[in-house]
Amino acid sequence: MIKSKDRPYVLKVAELIYLDISKIKNDSNCTNIDAIDRFIGSSLYKKISSGVFHNEWFNELESNNYVDKQTKKRIPEETIRLLKVQKEMMIKQLIQFPELYYTKSHFPLEISQRAFDHIWRICESYELWCNETKQPGLILLNLID
Repeated sequence: MIKSKDRPYVLKVAELIYLDISKIKNDSNCTNIDAIDRFIGSSLYKKISSGVFHNEWFNELESNNYVDKQTKKRIPEETIRLLKVQKEMMIKQLIQFPELYYTKSHFPLEISQRAFDHIWRICESYELWCNETKQPGLILLNLID
């Protein structure tokens, strides 16, 4: 049985992150690790990690009475609650300390490593969803192989 290919709302931010990292990787011809490192500190990273991305999204949804513009369906309250939890988790996991990213020995600090690990898991989750819904064409980084 093939599952629905409609993206769950909680994957919207994961897809944006994933596609941005894929673009960085292709434009720079670098590894996944380097692409994620370059993503950290990008304008999209800052927008997500500060909560601005979700705030703008919530404002848009609220102005549309929580009706999705694409599907024209009302977004359930439970989904909105999950998105608010996601926002808080992003703020906590992707804490911004760009000038403290590396120690003198060039190893990432624990806070920076936590952000990197979280981004990696987000990208893996997106690939798992693509795999589960039989959309191999959307898998660009091949993290789950």
